[in-house]
Amino acid sequence: MRAARTLAVAATALAAVGLAAPLATATNGPSNVTINQFQPERGGDGSNGVTVSPFAVHQGGILTITVRGCAGGTVTSNAFATVTLGPAVNGVSTATARIFDNATPGQYNLAVQCNGRTLTQPFRVIAGQGAAGGLGGSMAPSSTEMAVGGGLVAAAALGGGLFIVRRRRVTGAGV
Repeated sequence: MRAARTLAVAATALAAVGLAAPLATATNGPSNVTINQFQPERGGDGSNGVTVSPFAVHQGGILTITVRGCAGGTVTSNAFATVTLGPAVNGVSTATARIFDNATPGQYNLAVQCNGRTLTQPFRVIAGQGAAGGLGGSMAPSSTEMAVGGGLVAAAALGGGLFIVRRRRVTGAGV
């Protein structure tokens, strides 16, 4: 009997892991994309040093812009308000931009003004605001919900009390 239970538990665990594994390994594509993957080369070295993450960002989402070889500057686009690059750390400056909530889904370009030159980088805005997580306990229960909950607790207490009293009578009768 024990072997059958052990085998059933092991089979259930293996089935759960086997069914969950494909979901765990699924991805939505690259989250950090450089310009060379989407547009022809710019400049003599084949890269303009601008990277965006993620490449595809939801309306209202945050886009991180990283620029190599730039000490300050500004980043502009039709999809977000102008942002300023932070100070360079190890030759890399970064900025974060919040995509407009009403940005039309599609392909956009951003322009980095840095050291007297303009660098561009494409990115994509996708529709949606993400999951609506609910109210998160910010609202108290109504009086009706409180009455129903109180009634259920009272019924459970009454049922438990009757069960214990009945059990005592059966046990006491046999002694």
